Amino acid sequence: MNSDPNENLCGLKCENFQATINGKETDLFILKNANGNEVAITNYGGAIVAIMVPDKNGNRANVIQGHDNIQDVINSPEPYLSTLIGRYGNRINKGKFQLHGKDYQLAINNGPNALHGGPTGFHARVWDAQLMNDQSLVLHYVSAYGEEGFSGELKTTVIYTFNNNDELVIDYLACTNKKTIINLTNHGFFSLAGIANPTPTIDNLICEINADFYIPIDDTSIPTGEILKVDNTPFDFRTPKAVGKDINADNEQIKNGAGYDHCFVLNKKEEDELGFAAKITEPVSGRTMEVYTTEPGVQVYTDNWADGYKGQNGATFPRRSAICFEAQHFPDSPNRPYFPSVILNPGEQYKQKTIYKFGVKK
Repeated sequence: MNSDPNENLCGLKCENFQATINGKETDLFILKNANGNEVAITNYGGAIVAIMVPDKNGNRANVIQGHDNIQDVINSPEPYLSTLIGRYGNRINKGKFQLHGKDYQLAINNGPNALHGGPTGFHARVWDAQLMNDQSLVLHYVSAYGEEGFSGELKTTVIYTFNNNDELVIDYLACTNKKTIINLTNHGFFSLAGIANPTPTIDNLICEINADFYIPIDDTSIPTGEILKVDNTPFDFRTPKAVGKDINADNEQIKNGAGYDHCFVLNKKEEDELGFAAKITEPVSGRTMEVYTTEPGVQVYTDNWADGYKGQNGATFPRRSAICFEAQHFPDSPNRPYFPSVILNPGEQYKQKTIYKFGVKK
């Protein structure tokens, strides 16, 4: 399938993603739907390297940040650039937690804290990949007992499907042989204007988030333990507003995140329901993206630390040129028993579904 790499809209070449890493083969996989749109994914970290969708005039552009060869993916200045995240998305305070009476210590890789499953988390692993058809890619990874300090062997399957509604559907499944913690997500860096040199800022993106509450953080980005109303704060996106409107507000929470880097508590009628989380509209191109998820929260990150580094096909990624909607359980949940549980027991199946739906504003 997709034997001629020059047929791709995204201009990425399969051979530039082919390597052998720790005895496992990496490659590029292209999903195409009936609308002629496409998503490109590498099985290194499950990184999404292109999403080609049209603007209001029918012109397609890549709306996700990534690299154009495997070495740049591996050595990216942003190691989590549009990758899968595991075993534990987001931060754990000082990398410490207790499980079945035992103390665990994870790698410290973000100030004093553990972030995104550690330096060799799921983003830095070669996944076994199987292209099921033009629209579906199945990735599988077995995380060994004790890997990155976590308990239990964790068998994980992630299915990427790009359907004819221009929805990128991500299904996650996992099981363990020993009690463990899990919080999987995808760290897509979305740039709806289209990546460019330089990629435009997200300040003018119109954003709506279906959350009455958010989780405030301390100055090391760890939850304070409170769950606060978004009312009368920069975190109120219940009515659509520009991302940049309050991004530099004189507000302690904005300062702690250097912008938005916070988990929003999604409004849910029932646990695990697939519900509307967020929508962004890019006013110039007219492109839109809606987010739906079964997860209780979504970490909204406004790319506050990028410095203009190089991405694919000559694009550059300046500060705040992307926005991330990382559907997940809440940060530091193992240390907050009243947050929704992130414990997975033997015999149970971890399941979540997140959908990124692309469109244009009519």
